[in-house]
Amino acid sequence: MNKPEKDIGQASATQIAAIQGDAPLRILLPSYRSDPHTGGQGIYMRLIAKALVDLGHHVDVISGPPYPDLDPRVGLIKLPSLDMYARPNPILCLNREIMSNKTDFFEWWSHNWGGFPEPYTFGVRMADYMRDKIDDYDIMHDNQTLCYGMLDVRAMGLPVVGTIHHPITMDKRIDIAHAKWPHMKFLKWRWYSFLNMQIKVARQLDPLIVVSDSTKRDVEKDFGVDPKKMVRIHHGIDHELFQPQPHITRKTNRLMVTASADVPLKGLIYLIEAYASLLQAHPDLELLVVGRLREGQTMQLLNKLGIRDRVKFVSGLTSEDIRDLYAEATIAVSPSVYEGFGFPAGEALSCGVPTIATTGGSLPEVVGDAGLVVPHSNPPALAEAIDALLKDPARREAMSKKARQHILDNFKWERCARDVVALYRQTLAAHHKVSL
Repeated sequence: MNKPEKDIGQASATQIAAIQGDAPLRILLPSYRSDPHTGGQGIYMRLIAKALVDLGHHVDVISGPPYPDLDPRVGLIKLPSLDMYARPNPILCLNREIMSNKTDFFEWWSHNWGGFPEPYTFGVRMADYMRDKIDDYDIMHDNQTLCYGMLDVRAMGLPVVGTIHHPITMDKRIDIAHAKWPHMKFLKWRWYSFLNMQIKVARQLDPLIVVSDSTKRDVEKDFGVDPKKMVRIHHGIDHELFQPQPHITRKTNRLMVTASADVPLKGLIYLIEAYASLLQAHPDLELLVVGRLREGQTMQLLNKLGIRDRVKFVSGLTSEDIRDLYAEATIAVSPSVYEGFGFPAGEALSCGVPTIATTGGSLPEVVGDAGLVVPHSNPPALAEAIDALLKDPARREAMSKKARQHILDNFKWERCARDVVALYRQTLAAHHKVSL
């Protein structure tokens, strides 16, 4: 970002202090759905908001349902939607109230025709909410909503910083490739139609935070965004929560993975194939999956391999529960085909678990030299790496110590928040034409 020319007259004394000094900022974080159990974006929202208030800033989150789990110091503005995924029969919920509201009716219609309208409709509602509240904030920081409403709010006068965790074009390609039937491929294509909006908005936002060098390359390639507009700021890992538990005995025969069983992007099927091949040499080896098993490709594979009763799935856990399970794990595996960042790999490392990850997206950046990295979508490579670690307790012990220190040195949320705030101040300086 070019250094702006000095033009003090366009900014108030309070704004100049916020830009040039250490004055607290008033920050609005929008996110169309923010429950941490819905995925990495929810985890990011909770932890970046906490890190910003830890630095003394005022933070409000504006979110559609399901709502986030936030630090009590963070304000929450609830922006209700139809929350169609929570309805037992979304088709029959149509009523006069929905039909009389243009945004609600579009959300109902698009959802029931296979689309995903939430980012768009959230943006419409948010822009309407913000029309008389622009002066309440210094800056807005989008959590990959990338909706037209962001541009509307910016046009009202509030500077906007965007974040892209990874371009959803990657999910789209992998999902469609794994769909078995033509009509399923069409339905997948239809669901991802919101990407057209996200690409257009991403090209107009400046600056854009990307959370890894991998994401930066992919956003440039898939979204056509000028790399000069993008700033790479790695996420943090909650090292205070996810830390070693010396009072818990680590097992010698358990693999652990955190992955959605029905999301091809997460690569669980490749780990299951590797696990099946390992059972001959390691007949007591356990595989624990933090995730829910549903009807679909993963269940079919488990049945085909005859190991459905050998793989344990657990869900509905607290973060503390997951931390304690990491303390028991012999090896943590992150088998993803693609990750924009990879919280599970970072959390495993923070807990001191010997970790094997793939080359999927940003995982090599997160793991660094603190774990093993193998090619993605490659069961034999996974099996070979797991087998080598299972046979080498001394190497596992050394990796455990290095893993924890790697997170402490590189992935604290305080570092992330300070980098983000520095970008906020640069953005505000450019907006108000005040030199730093």
